[in-house]
Amino acid sequence: MAKGFIETDTLCREIVSDARKGIFSPVYLLMGEEPYYVDMVCDAIIENALDESERDFNQTICYGADVNADSVITAARRYPMFAERQLVVVKEAQMMKGLEELAVYCQKPLESTILVIAMHGAGADKRKSLYKTVSKMGKVVDSQMLRDYEVARWISMYYTGCGLKIAPDAAALLAEYAGTDLNKIAVETQKMLKNLPEGTVDVTASDIERNVGISRQFSIFELTRELSMKNNPKALRIAAYIGSAAKFAMPMAVSALYTHFYRILKYGALLMQNPRPANDVKAKVLGVNPYFFSEYDTAVRNYPVKKCMAVIALLKEYDFKGKGGEVGEATPAELMVELTAKILNI
Repeated sequence: MAKGFIETDTLCREIVSDARKGIFSPVYLLMGEEPYYVDMVCDAIIENALDESERDFNQTICYGADVNADSVITAARRYPMFAERQLVVVKEAQMMKGLEELAVYCQKPLESTILVIAMHGAGADKRKSLYKTVSKMGKVVDSQMLRDYEVARWISMYYTGCGLKIAPDAAALLAEYAGTDLNKIAVETQKMLKNLPEGTVDVTASDIERNVGISRQFSIFELTRELSMKNNPKALRIAAYIGSAAKFAMPMAVSALYTHFYRILKYGALLMQNPRPANDVKAKVLGVNPYFFSEYDTAVRNYPVKKCMAVIALLKEYDFKGKGGEVGEATPAELMVELTAKILNI
């Protein structure tokens, strides 16, 4: 990603803070695969740029599929009526014909106009004029998708911003549930906050289970833990439960298991080179919170490099089966239990 998520988060919070104070740039280019920050900044600008009474005459919100560069530039070059400024927002700007032509306006934007160019799931070409011009004359937010291993850390940061402290296992559980969908994490968190006792600061895994509606006992997160510990009875019980769930998808389960065992494999390779790596080296290789180091210390003993490679080969086989290949009459639950049993016996 062009920028780390911490840098992107800091920039967006600065823009939002400025917007609440009435401080605006003449043009914003909001783009990237992850919509959370694009929506966050766009909503803050719309909410704070104009008073309610000024919006009828001075706010234009349009969609890229419905406009072209000429119509947007014409709107941006108008002067405000009975207000200090006007706001022009182009949502889904990646759909607009002639998007790059907006660079002509952005070279000399009106001080009385705030132009917001918001793209979802796409970005402007950084080699071309629009991106370069807005970078000089305004603000660019490039919101890239987080990697799986970054989500729990993002959750901890997000909760800190909400005045909360979330336990590492709770952050991991929520990350497993929501994946890399930051909007989903934010929505579930706000729903949970309404149900927590007033004054709650520390959020536990039990709080996540109770309020988000997921079970730590029967989740891939707990299955990987029990596999790490080679706790056969509990691992098989969890596998049977997960496989019987209505929304169970074998490829998704295999993907989560692959992520876990690939981390163990990398950790095992590291230990072959350096038997006592520093914690910062461990964190870089594993991509997990230090809270989980002890689990991986156990896992790497149970699954040294050769065994770990055998597990990954097995996962490849069951990924094929989960997509309909040579499964016979086996049910998804039976496949999941069978895979788990074979991993435990490696």
